[in-house]
Amino acid sequence: MKKLAFLMLAVFTIGFAQAQTKKSKNMKKKILFIVTSHDKKGSTGEDTGYYLGEVSHPWEVLHKAGYEIDFVSPKGGTPPVDGFDLKDPINKEFWENQEYKNKIDHSMTPSQVNAKEYSTIFYAGGHGAMWDFADNKELAEIASKIYENGGIVAAVCHGPAGLVNIKLNNGKYLVDGKKINAFTNEEESEVKLTNVVPFLLEDKLKERGAKFEKSGLWQNHVVTDQRVITGQNPQSAKSVGEAIVKELNK
Repeated sequence: MKKLAFLMLAVFTIGFAQAQTKKSKNMKKKILFIVTSHDKKGSTGEDTGYYLGEVSHPWEVLHKAGYEIDFVSPKGGTPPVDGFDLKDPINKEFWENQEYKNKIDHSMTPSQVNAKEYSTIFYAGGHGAMWDFADNKELAEIASKIYENGGIVAAVCHGPAGLVNIKLNNGKYLVDGKKINAFTNEEESEVKLTNVVPFLLEDKLKERGAKFEKSGLWQNHVVTDQRVITGQNPQSAKSVGEAIVKELNK
């Protein structure tokens, strides 16, 4: 009787272990969203932060595709939000999702992130990103690790400010020699912030060796090159999410 019980326990244990292994293989690795902690446009006194639609629209695509998303910001905690428009149904859906509203309002600090858990890192835009993304070495290191591990680096609008100082193990900038897209000089001029932002994103990416692509003002433009996905403006946010899903399914 004891032998039978022992055998049954052994079979159950082996079966459970195999099921757990199968489950872990089938689980999708998480996606990390980066949002700015910066809340002012230079010395203008105007408020800024992460642009809500540039979080909600990629989130909606990736969430529906079954991916879990975590949030990190340079300072952690509750990041400032810009472009707050709940007439946009996707913005409203995100803002009223208790799980994800809680996640973004309690964003991690870079030191709390384990890069090995993520298949993708996504830099959301909003003008605040121009002040605290480029020089954040911890975030650049996380992105570099995810990329070197075969993952995806994505960004939209001003989010590519986070890409300008990412270096790879070969010593080259991540964007060097790749087709890259971001908020353009013309768009920055159109919103009259050319002399307010600390640098022009298009120019800086070109300095780093990027093959900069762009469309006209406020046109949806997304480019994918060697697991780097970039979008030009808020109008491109959903398409960046779709491009991430497509790349992850390869």
